[in-house]
Amino acid sequence: MIKCIAVDDEPLALEIIEDYIRKVPFLSLEGKFENAATALHYLQDEPVDLVFLDIKMPDITGIQFLKSLKHPPMVVFTTAYGEYALDGFDLDVVDYLLKPVPFERFLKAATKARELMAANQNKVNPVAEAAWLNDYIFIKTEYKIIKINLEDILFIEALKDYTKIYTQVQPVLTLRSLKSFETRLPADKFIRVHRSYLVSLNKINSVEKNTVMIANQSIPISDGYRDRFYDVINKNS
Repeated sequence: MIKCIAVDDEPLALEIIEDYIRKVPFLSLEGKFENAATALHYLQDEPVDLVFLDIKMPDITGIQFLKSLKHPPMVVFTTAYGEYALDGFDLDVVDYLLKPVPFERFLKAATKARELMAANQNKVNPVAEAAWLNDYIFIKTEYKIIKINLEDILFIEALKDYTKIYTQVQPVLTLRSLKSFETRLPADKFIRVHRSYLVSLNKINSVEKNTVMIANQSIPISDGYRDRFYDVINKNS
């Protein structure tokens, strides 16, 4: 699945893109925004794979929006103004859609994004990949690289620009995103319970209502992750 958001200051255009996204089985709509600043704030805590982004918006243009991202996801520009096409491709976007966008053209752009994502995943450094597939990981923190055994990890918390790994020894701060941990750590051992928390299933002491208890720490379970979490819990009960 490709996690995506849609950003457009025109409500009708946003509804059309939302409808198109829901029709494509490999796209997952994580959010829609009429305000670019709100979308930027969302991406600070919840990175996605793809953004369907209008170019001409008040306050912040789509081009300014894209340039402001340190680690931009894939982007498909949408606009009613054809003169922006060259700017879009200069920024290495996936595609450029001219409004009104036919569904067939939208599907072509979405398919191109899926192919690009698959190609990038195949370019993973084999040495780095091996470190994640073992029972340990190497984490860069401050001015050194430390080794952490997966069995020692209690839970991982996103803190704005940093991620904090709570272990049985001591917590470790790193610039690696929570998303990177979620996608690379073993899915049968770690699960996302909140946009800010990833927990070790082996370290869960108890579950009560909307919280998980790990080593006397209460961790919230948010609505967006509750169903999947309980599916996993029920399968192992």
